[in-house]
Amino acid sequence: MVSALLGTMLALGSSANAFSGLSLFNNILPFAAGMACWVIVAAALLLGWLKWRPWLRQRLIALPAILSLALSLGLIWFASHDGSQQVFSDFRSLVGGKQQAARTTLAHQVYAAYRRHDQALLQKMITRAEPYQRDIQQAAEAFGLDENILNGIAATESSFLPRPSHDGGQGLFQITAVPKHIWQQASERLNVKQLELTNPRHNAFIAAATLKYYWAEMKDDLFLGLLAYNIGPRNGGLRFIMQQYGADDFISMQPYLQQLPRDYPIRVLSYALAFKLWRQDGGLLAYQDGDNAVHIQRVGIPGLTTLF
Repeated sequence: MVSALLGTMLALGSSANAFSGLSLFNNILPFAAGMACWVIVAAALLLGWLKWRPWLRQRLIALPAILSLALSLGLIWFASHDGSQQVFSDFRSLVGGKQQAARTTLAHQVYAAYRRHDQALLQKMITRAEPYQRDIQQAAEAFGLDENILNGIAATESSFLPRPSHDGGQGLFQITAVPKHIWQQASERLNVKQLELTNPRHNAFIAAATLKYYWAEMKDDLFLGLLAYNIGPRNGGLRFIMQQYGADDFISMQPYLQQLPRDYPIRVLSYALAFKLWRQDGGLLAYQDGDNAVHIQRVGIPGLTTLF
């Protein structure tokens, strides 16, 4: 079953890349023919295995299981190898349709934003962030979040220089208006009666509770969740703005954000990516150098799952 599933995904991904296009005779029909051939080949392999299996059991009762395990592990290794990543990316595009196309576009916006960062300044900010990492990590764990995303929010909001802003924001995460139930959740997780926005730990827990709430409200869409976090309850909140314009995702929402920070989620995730790379590789990689782009894309953007 493992081999059949992975083989089907590989076949679909390879065919999607080889026959991509809109032409009926040059693209669509050859793709359909290729899939029909794969079904025939897969059926023939299955029948051959069922016929061969009793002969194998006569030689050694565990031999079929050993060969099955070896085949599945070999395909898993092959699927997780760098050379197969593009095939599975093509498979995701084939199955994901509009949603995957939008996600790919946004992912490359994040990679482009990371590439534009000044590496020296980014390194200084990561160094400034060090004293706050324990509090941010615990806040992330308390609300089931990726700490890299919380670091990305703090980097975007304050550059880890906590101080009051002209619009009333306070602390690392520049907390302003917080719904009462979110305030209560943060207070319960911290087991304190009175929260202080100037306290970095309290500030981080309020930010985590706020992001958790808006992320769930946006039906687990990370980009919309971050945008809703930034907009907050003003102007009726993001949900009201989306209903006003008939938008149902971040891509369709962006053109209407003339007076609002349309690039906020992109900036947050570009910083989150930097923190993830720093933790995993022990340093920041220049996106444009050598094979770094491939490696960074393989590491992946925090909060956006990959197939392998």
